[in-house]
Amino acid sequence: MDIRYSCSPKEMKTMDTAELRKEFLVDNLFNENEIVFVYSHVDRMITGGLKPTKPVELVGGSELKSQYFLERREMGVVNIGAEGIITADGQKYVIGHREALYIGRGTKQVIFESTDNSNPAKFYMNSSPAHKNYKTVAIKLTGQESDNVVLVKPENRVELGSLEDSNHRIIYKYILPGQVESCQLVMGMTSLKPGSVWNTMPTHT
Repeated sequence: MDIRYSCSPKEMKTMDTAELRKEFLVDNLFNENEIVFVYSHVDRMITGGLKPTKPVELVGGSELKSQYFLERREMGVVNIGAEGIITADGQKYVIGHREALYIGRGTKQVIFESTDNSNPAKFYMNSSPAHKNYKTVAIKLTGQESDNVVLVKPENRVELGSLEDSNHRIIYKYILPGQVESCQLVMGMTSLKPGSVWNTMPTHT
């Protein structure tokens, strides 16, 4: 797990480009069968990624000082690859392209896999500390809702920008109050329209 520490604005002004990239850029997340994590001491957030071609289990590290990864944390996962499966404490969730899963605090075992190992899923993850257990639910753009499936509400699909400005995009809000309850974690995804090449910086939902 890559550990990132916070720095002051004064310290940041002394950094060159290479140092800024080392401290703030998160890349190379989607390694085959290896969960890559970056732990930021700013809000104790963990960002991660995985491209599984076989089942890969989420395990806690010594950095978390816990018996298992989600003992005191919650997690959101967005699949930006092909269809995959996430098993949380024995319950299987099929997570398609641009679909998500919220995993509540106290979930002891999480296993990631791809439906087709020759065309793997790409799971992007965020995890934050949690003080309360909330229900694990899949988050989908289409289909039917059920006890463990939530559809993104129309008001949580926000279209912004324009083709003329090369920033025509749709913001899908996945984890937020009123749709998927969580302790601290808020998570979404920005999808650029064809011909658009950039988003607002810093990115936000």
